[in-house]
Amino acid sequence: MSTLVETPSPPTARAVGARRSARVAGLVAALLALGVVSVASLAVGARPLPIGDVWGGLTDPASPAYTLVHDMRLPRTALGVLAGICLGLGGAVMQALTRNPIADPGLLGINAGASAAVVTAISVLGVTSFLGFVWFSFAGAGIVAVLLYAIGGGRGATPARLALAGSALSAALFSYVNAVMLLDTAALDRMRFWTVGSLAAGDPAIVARVAPFVGLGLLLALGVARPLNAMAMGDDAARGLGANPRRTRVVAIAAITLLCGAATAACGPIVFVGLMVPHLVRVLTGPDLRWLLPYCAVLAPVILLVADITGRVVARPSELQVGIVTVVLGGPFFLYFVRRRRMERS
Repeated sequence: MSTLVETPSPPTARAVGARRSARVAGLVAALLALGVVSVASLAVGARPLPIGDVWGGLTDPASPAYTLVHDMRLPRTALGVLAGICLGLGGAVMQALTRNPIADPGLLGINAGASAAVVTAISVLGVTSFLGFVWFSFAGAGIVAVLLYAIGGGRGATPARLALAGSALSAALFSYVNAVMLLDTAALDRMRFWTVGSLAAGDPAIVARVAPFVGLGLLLALGVARPLNAMAMGDDAARGLGANPRRTRVVAIAAITLLCGAATAACGPIVFVGLMVPHLVRVLTGPDLRWLLPYCAVLAPVILLVADITGRVVARPSELQVGIVTVVLGGPFFLYFVRRRRMERS
């Protein structure tokens, strides 16, 4: 006697359209949230500004708030948006490329490589300009990305091996950074705020210089969304779907290097944003990178600006650097995520 097994029917065109409309509406809502948080970032600080003064500071050169808004808070907010894009996209692409759910530019040593290169440039070569920082940051991030991939096993890398390799590289590189800073007091003075991650050093020149690198990294990351989706099923399946795994890995590593290098050069190493945001976004979009990456590019700046605003409020009239706030917020999230995965496996 044969039994009939009922298979789920494919989604109808109406269901697919409704899902797409919901995702578009969610992305629009995320953009609105980014706008609201950006206005709050302009208004909140050691000297709070009413919304009317914020608008006057943006549009009226005669306004008393014009200098404060244009020279300090607007560049800081813009830098927070750009750094958030870098961290959110960098974390999402890294998790997809390594198939490691805890991949993060900070946890896997990418930020540490960029930091070590910048510290070397400052201490040994006397580099002081942002353009000098950014090129060394790219070099350090790229070298560590390649080392991580090689030490982790290349195409046979597992999440556990990548995590161990990243932890070892990160510990070694940050030990080097701390040693250089202790031995070189001039380097320590120049870097003590940069090394904890901060948006306070943002100025129009830095924003203008970092924006092209962020734009290129953004385009590369969005461009590999479809082939990375295919590679989630393995290299052979990806080739069958028309993707080129080798080229996809090269472009993805280039995107990660550009994004993480730009963010680290401009703001210092900021951790946990690249880990948290992709997991939060997957609840809304699922694993499809064609939607996940745009959502990450919008929601990561929201979270980073909220962290920056929190740091300005809780320690007023001083402030906590955004890197400290993200550690405080991200640490419990990381422990919760690890515990949840352990429970799922048991």
